[in-house]
Amino acid sequence: MNLSRPLSSMAVLALGLLQAPVAPADDLSAANLPPAIRTIEQKGARIVGSFDAPGGLRGYAAEYQNQGMALYLTPDGEHVLSGHLFDAKGNDLSREPLERLVFAPLAQAMWKRMERSAWIADGRDDAPRIVYVFTDPNCPYCSTFWRQARPWVDSGKVQLRHIMVGILRADSPFKAAALLKTKNPAKALLEHESNPQASPLKPLATIPGDIQVKLDTNQTLMEELGAVATPAIFYQDERGRLQQQQGAPQPEALVNILGKL
Repeated sequence: MNLSRPLSSMAVLALGLLQAPVAPADDLSAANLPPAIRTIEQKGARIVGSFDAPGGLRGYAAEYQNQGMALYLTPDGEHVLSGHLFDAKGNDLSREPLERLVFAPLAQAMWKRMERSAWIADGRDDAPRIVYVFTDPNCPYCSTFWRQARPWVDSGKVQLRHIMVGILRADSPFKAAALLKTKNPAKALLEHESNPQASPLKPLATIPGDIQVKLDTNQTLMEELGAVATPAIFYQDERGRLQQQQGAPQPEALVNILGKL
């Protein structure tokens, strides 16, 4: 899933029109929004920016449930169109303002939330590339990705940050808690993933309250990012856009995720 890609429904609003640049930020307080746009905001959308649009339309970029939505106010100010605007050549005129005003800030916010989550470092702290992975201790595909990434991690080019969750089996949260609670989580994770079939990792009998909070927060973050299985891998592409890979990637996808060796 590409979190930089506009996700709202598509509608051809006008053809034969030229793309207009994003306008400087306006005062988007509710009192200054046109009534028709304010009505959309009252339904739960968050208006994050406005931009010039062709044909007398006024564009508004909105965020709704972590998705981008382009709104177009008609010249009479009485009607709002929602969707993508295309020109006669098929160019999507909504993509650029949505990416700039919605998806880029949203991706940055999600990246910072992952930075603040409860993760275990795998690799050097000065590695030039960071990759976040939602990891369950009982997940065989997590172990597969761990092995796939060894050349990049061992060379110092990538640090994997395993955001621990416990969702696959009844003892998964107790194993995840054991990793987070140990004095040396990086070493414990290394020993566990090096031979998961004969792992020395033992689940905790009970999960301390502070560790439970971390696991709950990690799982909530995973859900809000739209991930439904482990490993859920998040990385930034060459343009700094947030990208997601669910499940162990195919070998040809590793360069996209981990960079060149």
